[in-house]
Amino acid sequence: MSDTFDEASTINRRSFVVASTAVVSVPLLGTAFTSDSAQGQPPAAAVQESEVRLTVNGEQRSASVDTRTSLLDLLREHLDLPGTKKGCDQGACGACTVLVNDRRVNSCLTLAVMHDGARVTTIEGLADGDELHPLQQAFIDHDGLQCGYCTPGQILSGVACIAEGHTNSPAEIREWMSGNICRCGAYTNIVSAIGQTAKER
Repeated sequence: MSDTFDEASTINRRSFVVASTAVVSVPLLGTAFTSDSAQGQPPAAAVQESEVRLTVNGEQRSASVDTRTSLLDLLREHLDLPGTKKGCDQGACGACTVLVNDRRVNSCLTLAVMHDGARVTTIEGLADGDELHPLQQAFIDHDGLQCGYCTPGQILSGVACIAEGHTNSPAEIREWMSGNICRCGAYTNIVSAIGQTAKER
């Protein structure tokens, strides 16, 4: 009885060791093959940089950036203009709206190198010294903000909306401002601010 028990235990131990060795060896073998095949791959392309020159808020600015850098990241991280906000980073919220050659652009969706030589206006460039832009003042007068995170993009989009002539009715303003999301829900006041500014031009 005792001999039978020892023999069964020995076989089980031996089977376990063999099985364990096989389990450990197979992944290591796969890694070795993967490493060999990876060595045959060409090296990853080096990061390419390009000099980007812009007129930002009336001032000549330049920076050498990775060609994959978005206009948003150029403004915030390289030109120290944090007023332009990064929201969804997918072009869905409008928080990053700036004006490029007087046209509104979602700066998170466009590469900086695509706008070499362009004129860019950010929220920092709207005021004239201590005097606010009329739409900035209207946002204050109409309480067109709550948390304020979307406000720079809303105001720049509103400036373009007025310049484009899309302010004939509240419904038209809402339609042409629909790319800018306000999570706080200040839409009624934003429309009122844009409408007032358009009438006072």
